[in-house]
Amino acid sequence: MLPEYDFTTGVRGKHYQAYRLGHDVTIHQADGTTTVQHFTVEDGAVMLDPDVREYFPDGEAVNQALRTLISLFPKNRESSTPQ
Repeated sequence: MLPEYDFTTGVRGKHYQAYRLGHDVTIHQADGTTTVQHFTVEDGAVMLDPDVREYFPDGEAVNQALRTLISLFPKNRESSTPQ
């Protein structure tokens, strides 16, 4: 970062809840027309809260922790999803 950038009054994560809902991007074409595209979080994507993100720097770390947790579940429990 350059020294002239001042983020002392910034608020980390201030837009994350709105981002979870999706956002529109307006694209202005050279011919004067505009296109609006709506983007949402990909299926299967998970947004981690900042306090959790401190412990899990990437998807591999999250998956490893969840697999460890899953191994603690009883093997004979009934599945809640229909097959």
